[in-house]
Amino acid sequence: MRLTALLTALLLTTGAPALAQQSVDIGDYTVHYNALKTSELPAQVTQAYGIRRSSSRALLNITILDSSGDEPVAVRAEVSASARNLTGQTRTIDMREINEADEAVYYIGEFGVNNMETFDFKVTARVTGRAEPLEVMFRQQFYTE
Repeated sequence: MRLTALLTALLLTTGAPALAQQSVDIGDYTVHYNALKTSELPAQVTQAYGIRRSSSRALLNITILDSSGDEPVAVRAEVSASARNLTGQTRTIDMREINEADEAVYYIGEFGVNNMETFDFKVTARVTGRAEPLEVMFRQQFYTE
């Protein structure tokens, strides 16, 4: 299994309820999103993608599918994200594209977390050919100890 497929499988099939894959349908598009501590990823995956593995680091993963056809197809987009904690501190999350030809296109970004810190995430994806951006908001708490 290629590492990209492995990373995608790990991020899409995490078993813990707080880390479960989530998605939202917006018109013909489905935006899949999740966030988890990077310490939960296998060392092989973090090394291959240059991800810093730590219980105080988290990874945001975004995948956008065009569901208008018979089979959903991953699409490219300009993805930006931010996370605001409950004290009002906002962090911009630098997202980078992982593009495995004909297999997967997804976007990942790392950020620091503290124990019991809760974030309100805002993700904006601008898909080529679509006038309005796709926007997703969700809340998640992290435990580092």
